[in-house]
Amino acid sequence: MLLYNVTIIIEDASAEAWLNWMQEEHIPEVMATGMFVSNRLLQVVDSPNEGVTYCIQYVTQSMEDYDTYQQLFAPALQEDLNTKFRDKFVSFRTLMEYID
Repeated sequence: MLLYNVTIIIEDASAEAWLNWMQEEHIPEVMATGMFVSNRLLQVVDSPNEGVTYCIQYVTQSMEDYDTYQQLFAPALQEDLNTKFRDKFVSFRTLMEYID
């Protein structure tokens, strides 16, 4: 199993709108792709950055499912984020493998 983690630092003024959009639209759309078996949304409590830092974690069963997501779904979903919150956030993505 793999954990796909997206860390986003969003400016304070946009944080509430972003959080609502994530919970109501974006995460359900990602899960509707069928490539992930679960998800989790976390807020970083002790972030040294300005703005609000969140981690969105998605669990996938295989590298095949992850690759399919990246090829078929991620570009449009990420573009939607970029359109709605342009210049209001920075993000980075990490793929991790479960050890046990």
